Amino acid sequence: MITDLSGKIAVVTGGGTGMGRELVRQLAAGGCDVAFCDLSPDTMAETAAMVAEESPGVRVLTHMADVSKEADLEAFRDAIVEGFDTEHIHLLFNNAGIAGGGSMFETERPAWERTFDVVWGGVYLGCRVFLPLVAAASEGAVINTSSVNGFYASVGPDRPHTAYSASKFAVKGFTEALITDLQVHAPHVSAHVVMPGHIGTKIVANSLRHATVEPTAEVAEFMIAVDQMFEEQAPMTASEAASVILAGVLGGRWRILVGDDAHELDRRVRDNPDAAYDGDHLFHLI
Repeated sequence: MITDLSGKIAVVTGGGTGMGRELVRQLAAGGCDVAFCDLSPDTMAETAAMVAEESPGVRVLTHMADVSKEADLEAFRDAIVEGFDTEHIHLLFNNAGIAGGGSMFETERPAWERTFDVVWGGVYLGCRVFLPLVAAASEGAVINTSSVNGFYASVGPDRPHTAYSASKFAVKGFTEALITDLQVHAPHVSAHVVMPGHIGTKIVANSLRHATVEPTAEVAEFMIAVDQMFEEQAPMTASEAASVILAGVLGGRWRILVGDDAHELDRRVRDNPDAAYDGDHLFHLI
């Protein structure tokens, strides 16, 4: 279990924007050397510049990688081993994600599978590639980002949400199973599942930017408006969310709910699971 960040090495996927960027900044502020990847060199450079100004004493490594591709993550790992001259890391944040893939009926298969491959596959492959480095440290932690949609597969009536919800359920179940796997094979490493509610990030815009299927102009315009609303109307900022996540990891909590809405939704689902998908019981995050 990690109880202090100073002198540690952290890896963050999706560190160019949103919670990933804020995790990178706060990890560095705590004394961590940080390596992070993203698909956008511009946003990565922005994050790296922030860290250089705020935490000049730490090392930062950036790498362009698609987390759904094992070869990209292996190249990222190799860059860390060489760039930081290390055979271990202490903290692995499998944070990268995109939205999309709402319907099994209406969403084209490549778009549906792209969401699943990034959100679930990025966590699975991240662990496959980096877990040996975490286990090689004297203490370590694996932190996988699920969602409230990892225990509640809806964002409201008449709005299918199958790919994202299924992938976030997979992340949650995998991380819970990983707890025992680590206790048996690497008891000095802890596993944590993060389940944020509505956080002010650019996940909608980022998903649109890296979509496999080009949206129509009308859809793109709508998504841009949704992105602005999603970020501006969020009850919690990405910075606040990152603080909650790090406090949970350092406090040894394996299950980290982020936001009052996440806690409330968790309570509602647990109080009446049989009615969780009835119209009167639905809890709207957006």
